[in-house]
Amino acid sequence: MTTRLQHLARRLVDGARILTRRQARRIAAWIRAGRRDDLTGLAAALGCIARALIVAAGAYLLWRIIRAAPALLWALVPAWCWAALRAAPRTAAEPAPKEASEEPEPDPREAVLRLLYEALGDRPAMYLSDLLQHLQKEGHGTGWSVADLRARLEALGIPVEMRLKTGGRNASRGVVKEQLPPLPDPVPQEASPASSPAA
Repeated sequence: MTTRLQHLARRLVDGARILTRRQARRIAAWIRAGRRDDLTGLAAALGCIARALIVAAGAYLLWRIIRAAPALLWALVPAWCWAALRAAPRTAAEPAPKEASEEPEPDPREAVLRLLYEALGDRPAMYLSDLLQHLQKEGHGTGWSVADLRARLEALGIPVEMRLKTGGRNASRGVVKEQLPPLPDPVPQEASPASSPAA
């Protein structure tokens, strides 16, 4: 029971981090969209300034409402926790519930490792940005950001190099083949292939 609670708490933290970054990116994109390309100087940025003030006013108004009616937190906090849990990646220790009649699903960590080794090929390392592009071309991780991919890899216990430098590019996050866990034994030929989940 304690282990299950620990996994639940970890998912809650990971999901809250992903959700916060996602909302911050959306707000920042909305503010940036207020810039006028047909103007220059301060006049071009007035739309961005106005939108930033709207966001600040909205945050202040929400704070005042909560201060005046703290009982609203009984609804807001569970809603936030539920959204965070939905945004968090599931780990191998806590698989998604399934009906008893269904066949057991493959280990998501093993499936992700196979995708990583396939993407790396003969390369010793790969930036997360390049890895995400490769995965999305293969139909995985649609709508993800590099931060989302990193959070999912770390949640599965797959190491991410913080300052990878390869191919003459600036140091950035990536995966190194030597740091990846080895692949398990190949799936027997008679077993029907299952679709691999994204990272």
